[in-house]
Amino acid sequence: MPRLTLPSPQFLVFVAGGGLSALVDIGLMQLLIMQGADAFLATSAGFAAGLCVNYAFHAKVTFKNVASPATLARFLCVVGINYGLTMALVALSLALVDMALPGKLLSLPVVAVNGFFLSKHWIFK
Repeated sequence: MPRLTLPSPQFLVFVAGGGLSALVDIGLMQLLIMQGADAFLATSAGFAAGLCVNYAFHAKVTFKNVASPATLARFLCVVGINYGLTMALVALSLALVDMALPGKLLSLPVVAVNGFFLSKHWIFK
């Protein structure tokens, strides 16, 4: 019988930091959309705000690594990939249901798994 493997404590902290970042990200996106902003502009602004929270949290708390120009450069590469994934899913959601939020929510687990793997093995190694 296969054993159930629990996620590592580090992954759980990573997810908690991601949750905080997602609240900032989605909160700002929805606030801007409710104010009449373009959905893509609002998505980009939310993503940028969440990115700042995310980098600071993971550099200081999750991976306990002092931020440096090298880690920031690698982080921004991963962010570029995750931003593309996010925007593609938001575009798909807008095309299918004329709402940005479902695509944004769908992007969160994809971006989280990709971000943890690359953070652990490349960004904050």
